[in-house]
Amino acid sequence: MICGNSPSHAWIGDFPKLQNDTFLRAARGEETEHVPVWCMRQAGRYLPEFRESRAGKDFFETCRSPEACCELTLQPLRRFPFDAAIIFSDILVVPQAMGMDVQMVAGKGPTFPEPLKEPEDLQRLRVKVDVGKELGYVFKAITLTRHKIEGKVPLIGFTGAPWTLMSYMIEGGGSNTHSKAKRWLYRHPEASHMLLRMLTDVIVEYLLGQVAAGAQALQVFESHAGILGPIEFKEFSLPYLRDIARRVKDKLKEAGQDVPMIAFAKDAHYGLEDLSQSHYEVVGLDWTIDPQSARERTGGKVSLQGNMDPCALYAPKEQISDIVKKMLEGFGTRGYIANLGHGLYPDMDPENVGAFVEAVHQHSKEMIKQM
Repeated sequence: MICGNSPSHAWIGDFPKLQNDTFLRAARGEETEHVPVWCMRQAGRYLPEFRESRAGKDFFETCRSPEACCELTLQPLRRFPFDAAIIFSDILVVPQAMGMDVQMVAGKGPTFPEPLKEPEDLQRLRVKVDVGKELGYVFKAITLTRHKIEGKVPLIGFTGAPWTLMSYMIEGGGSNTHSKAKRWLYRHPEASHMLLRMLTDVIVEYLLGQVAAGAQALQVFESHAGILGPIEFKEFSLPYLRDIARRVKDKLKEAGQDVPMIAFAKDAHYGLEDLSQSHYEVVGLDWTIDPQSARERTGGKVSLQGNMDPCALYAPKEQISDIVKKMLEGFGTRGYIANLGHGLYPDMDPENVGAFVEAVHQHSKEMIKQM
């Protein structure tokens, strides 16, 4: 599993046979021998080899190198028996494709030197985005990685959701209150919907391009859902999440393809019932939701993914094992993908990540045997 030169498009479709489809079966609610597990940000700074590969390189430059993205995606698979890989990229490549400048500033995170301030600023955005031209480097990274992964596990593609991207584009970076972006929702609802529609159109094409390049599942990150209340969520987030899934599914159906989709709306406890009826096979959960209550509220309509508190990985290994066991008992082993309730943090011990993966596999195998 070494990432060499970028593939030509002739390579697409001629992929090595998938050997472990546990993740895909769990996403569709089918029986599995064990509960599959992967981690958000599994390709991340907690791995010394990741830090070494990224040393001295610009973040978005790395995102634009298919070979670098392939290597970073594969690193965690060399260490841990994860049941899925997620392509190394970033949600903010979409605003970049729409013509916005985004930089990764050390110690500060993603920064937009010229954020959107007023509705007239929407004129600065590209109306028609050529996704193949602007985001082709992501597609190349996916195709290359599909080959280099050698069928070991499925590869997940992803995108940020419209509201989450809109909030970054207006805030100009991360924010605690998101008050500038929320100001738009209350003061400029029409312009807000216009921007959300523009983002949705690009996202649909982007996700379809990822599947065409070889992605075997798709996750939509609505990371800033929790900053909205239930009413705003139903107006400014949910309709676009549903629109994305419906349009992607319809297009894939025309081509005779079926790719499971995951919606991860962080902190949107109030939206669980709605999310379970939004054309996604899987709903991702953060750690503040009780597994059993999530099962009851989603009524068996979807598979669930999550939701161990990432900070539980600071616990001793024996305790991680107990926490995992309790989590599995809450969710049950069918229609369930184990994950964290958010991404891995840079100061986490890789050995504890290994203990988490091992505990999921071990406890779930025992539970399934006893059924």
